[in-house]
Amino acid sequence: MSDFDLDAFLPYQLSVLSAQVSHGFSTLYKKKFGITMPEWRVVAHLSHAGPVSVREIQQRVAMDKSKVSRAASRLEAAGYVSKRINEGDRRLVELELTEKGHAMINELAPTAKEYEARVLATLGDHAPCFRAALETLLKEKADD
Repeated sequence: MSDFDLDAFLPYQLSVLSAQVSHGFSTLYKKKFGITMPEWRVVAHLSHAGPVSVREIQQRVAMDKSKVSRAASRLEAAGYVSKRINEGDRRLVELELTEKGHAMINELAPTAKEYEARVLATLGDHAPCFRAALETLLKEKADD
């Protein structure tokens, strides 16, 4: 048996933590709007970025292209997202939030902020250090 301790391995801990935090929030938006985690990520990104291609969303939210495409199709069917062909590159499909999609984000934003505050409150005085460490790790990944 090796001396490798999976439970103390940072990438494993981050993965488990991410899943736990994401699941906690997903129960809130799924209950209210019936959307999945990939759908939430697409909608949240569109609310921040405006009209973008599936490829851009895929890169930003770290999901494979097929998962983003399926989420976008379900969101379009539900009336939250519209699709159109990019005029500059007809191979690309651009996604944009509809009025209904903007209304959903506006309704979910306070819930998202409350959930984030609850998560950070569990860290107490360590919250600012945790946020700074996350930003450092995320910046380093972006610089790769």
